[in-house]
Amino acid sequence: MPGTVLAQNALSDLLQAPSRGNWDDQFDTRGTNVRQVASNSPTLSSSTVASMQAAMANYQQIVQMGGWPMVPDGQPMRLGVQSPAVVALRQRLAISGDLPASAGASQAFDTYVDAAVKRFQARHGLPADGVVSTHTYKAMNVPADLRLGQLQTNIARIESNIGDLAPRFVMVNIPAASIEAVENGRVVQRHTAIVGKVDRQTPILTSKITNLNLNPYWHAPASIVRRDIIPLMREDPTYLERNFIRIFDGSGNEIPPQSIDWNTDEAVKYLLRQDPGKINAMASVKINFPNPHAVYMHDTPQQSLFSELLRFESSGCVRVQNVRDLIVWIARDVPGWDRQRIEQVIASREREDINLTETIPVYFSYFTAWATDPAVVQFRDDIYQRDGAQQLAMGDVNATAYAANEQNPYARGEDGY
Repeated sequence: MPGTVLAQNALSDLLQAPSRGNWDDQFDTRGTNVRQVASNSPTLSSSTVASMQAAMANYQQIVQMGGWPMVPDGQPMRLGVQSPAVVALRQRLAISGDLPASAGASQAFDTYVDAAVKRFQARHGLPADGVVSTHTYKAMNVPADLRLGQLQTNIARIESNIGDLAPRFVMVNIPAASIEAVENGRVVQRHTAIVGKVDRQTPILTSKITNLNLNPYWHAPASIVRRDIIPLMREDPTYLERNFIRIFDGSGNEIPPQSIDWNTDEAVKYLLRQDPGKINAMASVKINFPNPHAVYMHDTPQQSLFSELLRFESSGCVRVQNVRDLIVWIARDVPGWDRQRIEQVIASREREDINLTETIPVYFSYFTAWATDPAVVQFRDDIYQRDGAQQLAMGDVNATAYAANEQNPYARGEDGY
């Protein structure tokens, strides 16, 4: 077929272009293992900038030679499928370096394609299940010039943050909904996170972690009292009692819920505080750092949300999976606060604070593209639409992701920003 021959010739020209450096079969074979997509190199580093510059040169070459083909987004494709669409899928994966060029142009979705799809999914923050369906199609069909633009936008963001990094720091990448704990130029811990919804965004900030609250109180901010708690109290007058939330006036006196007119905004002028305990919105710990946005990092009783693909569901604060591993690392230089002591205090359900002897820098950052290895380029959805192209954003998906929990801020682990 003439069209197929022309496409294969164009693909061969692109893969054999001398300016593509060593982006060849040796690289592709090395990189098809999903585990090798992960890296211990921090996103915030000068080596990441160098890797991104090399990746941008490769993507510039891809753009100059026509980009990659669109993959027909029909039925899901997986191992064992036979379809003409697999030919376009193979070409797409070969051009981006996920599939060896030597894998050919068969219509069969074989083990080579399966491994390449999993690698592609891992680079785009998708479940690496090898099934090409809605989210994978969307990521694959972003044009190469938009991906190049993403790299150009994000290299500037990273360069502006690497001027004076401390030996130890914590970095939250909002679009990736992930956290890196970095020490001496290596990522020593990674954590899955839940960050702010589109209408309650997690802010970009730089600060220093000063202390930890074990078994913290949760203080409901006025915005959540007005938007969430007042409507819930109108529907169910026992809501506060059932969730161990108390009301205090400006003098610290406890106010009975029955004394407040819930048909007005009267409750906003009081302090609503949830007691420590298993159902506390922040669960076992709150990580504090001064900032003008009143946000923080914390645990959550809703651990199941960390397994969701779309983890943009907080009111601006950052929930941390396996948070106790992180706080042990943060507090390790504070005398008397080893893991055993921390676990004992949490188990007691008693309030206690850990004041750090040395503060630890924390960065809330917005990176939708990066590369700690020039051969492994990571992309994420532009959830807050800051990259300048609608196709890079998730659109309306985020708004409906957790509609079932939307009527109950406690059920979704509301964090208080």
